[in-house]
Amino acid sequence: MRARTVTNIFPAVRDDIADLQTWRAMPTPWVERIDPFLFLNHHGRQLYPPGNRGLPFGPHPHRGFETVTFILEGDIAHRDSGGHESVIGAQGVQWMTAGRGLVHSETSSDAFKRTGGPLEVLQLWVNLPARLKMTAPHYVGLQGAQIPVFEADGGRVRVRLVSGAWDGRRGPVAPLLDVTAMTIEMAAGGRLALPVPAAHNILLYAVQGGVRVNGTVLPARHLADFAREDGELDLLAEAERAVLLLCHAAPLDEPVAAHGPFVMNTQEEILQAITDYQAGRFGA
Repeated sequence: MRARTVTNIFPAVRDDIADLQTWRAMPTPWVERIDPFLFLNHHGRQLYPPGNRGLPFGPHPHRGFETVTFILEGDIAHRDSGGHESVIGAQGVQWMTAGRGLVHSETSSDAFKRTGGPLEVLQLWVNLPARLKMTAPHYVGLQGAQIPVFEADGGRVRVRLVSGAWDGRRGPVAPLLDVTAMTIEMAAGGRLALPVPAAHNILLYAVQGGVRVNGTVLPARHLADFAREDGELDLLAEAERAVLLLCHAAPLDEPVAAHGPFVMNTQEEILQAITDYQAGRFGA
C-alpha cells in the first residue's frame, strides 16, 4: 500500500493555564480543526512539588461533543453532574460524552496534591454530528491496566489501543462514532506501518521525541495533517524514544458553531446552550 501524503506539519502553541504548562496543538493560527477533531491541548510534562494546588479545571459545562483525556503521568480526579466520579492514574483514559450537556471538573487527587510528582496529560475534543449532539451524557474512566497494550517490531513499538480497531484487535471504549484512538511508544529505531481507511481524517501528534512519518520529519509538539486519500502511515523513530497520539475517524462535513465549552451547528443552538446552562438544566 502506498503512503498517504503529508500535507502540513503544524507546531503547537505555548498557552499556559495558571501554573500548568500547556501547548495547544489545535486550534492554532495554522489549523482550526481536523474534522471531526476539534481541539487538542498538551499539558506538561512538568514536575509538581509536594503541597501543590493540582490541576486548575474546576466545574465547567460542555455540550455537543466528547472529551477524551489521556493521562500519561500523574492523575485526574473527575466529577460530573451525571453522578460519575473517579480518579484515573497514569496511562489511563477518560472518555466523556457531554451530549446534551453536563457540568464536570478535572482536578488532581488529594494524594497528588500532597506528594506531587510528574504530570503529562492530553485532552482531545471529538465533535458529534447534529443527530447526536443532544444525546444523553456518558462517562467511561479506564485505568492503565484496563487498556490493552500490543507490541510490534520486536518489542520496539508499544500500541495502547483505546478505541477502534488495529491489527485485528479492538479497544475497550465503544464511542458513538467510529473513532480509532491510540497512543504509541517507540524506542529508537522502532518502526510501525498503520493502514487507515481512505475516508478517515487523521490526527497524529508527537508528544515526545520525534518521528519520520512517510518520510517527513514530525518533531515533538507538532501535529501532522494528511491528504484525504488511500494510503498507510509509516512511522519511524530514528534517534530517540518517541510518544505519539494517533486518532482517525470519518469527517462529519457539517457546519460548526463554537463558543467556549459549547460546540453546536448554529449560533441559535449556541444561544440555547448558554440559556440552558444558566437555567441549571445541565445539573450541578
